[in-house]
Amino acid sequence: MEVVRCVGLTKRYGHRLAVDHLELSVGEGEVFGLLGPNGAGKTTTLRMILGLVRPTSGEAYVLGRRMPSAEVVPHTGSMIEEPAFYPWMSGRANLEVALGSGPPVRRGEIERALELVGLGKEAGRRYKTYSQGMRQRLGLALALARSPKLLVLDEPTNGLDPEGIIEFRRLFRRLARGGVTILLSSHLLGEVERVCD
Repeated sequence: MEVVRCVGLTKRYGHRLAVDHLELSVGEGEVFGLLGPNGAGKTTTLRMILGLVRPTSGEAYVLGRRMPSAEVVPHTGSMIEEPAFYPWMSGRANLEVALGSGPPVRRGEIERALELVGLGKEAGRRYKTYSQGMRQRLGLALALARSPKLLVLDEPTNGLDPEGIIEFRRLFRRLARGGVTILLSSHLLGEVERVCD
């Protein structure tokens, strides 16, 4: 099943061409990587796929629906650039607040997501005490909390130490085996080679 499809997806900012007629198809359970240097249009592409930015021309489809689509939102999880959280709240409280609107989160999903990303024991600490890697993990926990069919991640290993990067690779492969489609961007060829299909 095709989870993501882009047809002639193009984005201009004034005279600057950010994305030029992108054609893309990503199937169910794939880990698909967008690889390119900083400024290549990866984040803009992910934002158009999620319906956060309107394309200048072309179309993006997620789960068979043209984006933007409110029906698709509950089935996607995303982490675009660095997630923003309240520094004075704990990691767990930040997730509870962020997930307090929209479709309800099933009981236990926040704890499951925190455990998946390795923050179960640190979830009660204030966010402002988190390292950069822990902040990335909390952002990923937020993206995973509603058990998405599509996970869209922009430079997901930024700020992680080597052990954290390996843990994320394993988690992405495990999620894909369970049918989750993962679309991620990176400027690191080695990372994309190790985790993507």
